[in-house]
Amino acid sequence: MMNPFIVKKKNWFFVSLYLLWFLWQGDLANAENKICRIGLKNAEGKTVFLDVEIADTEFRRRKGLMFRKNLPTNRGMLFIFDVDHHPSFWMKNTYLPLSVAFVDRSGVIREIRDMDPLDEKTIHSSRWPVRYAIEVNRGWFSAHNISPGCKVFFNGCLGK
Repeated sequence: MMNPFIVKKKNWFFVSLYLLWFLWQGDLANAENKICRIGLKNAEGKTVFLDVEIADTEFRRRKGLMFRKNLPTNRGMLFIFDVDHHPSFWMKNTYLPLSVAFVDRSGVIREIRDMDPLDEKTIHSSRWPVRYAIEVNRGWFSAHNISPGCKVFFNGCLGK
């Protein structure tokens, strides 16, 4: 019969390893989010700047802007996907009214959707295959005259 103390000790070792792995995977070990400044050329040809948090891992993309109570005016989140596809967004645990722009690999905004806080019934999917998505406070795009067809300049943010 095996000594129960040894089994418990082994279990704690594996639990500790799992916890360290989870922290590393979830980017919780580095509490500071990656932030970068992108430019968006609006319909008038003027460039508007937006500071974005980078969501470039599965964990960051899944969490998105969940649980936030506020988002500064010229701040958002840039979702970077590994391949072109039709990403879907929903508002589970998201308290802020948001707008999402779906952006193709060349940086052109294909469509913009408004999303309601805590709406878990509506799934906002891109009709076109895209490589990026940008979430901002609802109305930010329209307030800056940014619409489908406008161009996004990533200014080195994709490699950060």
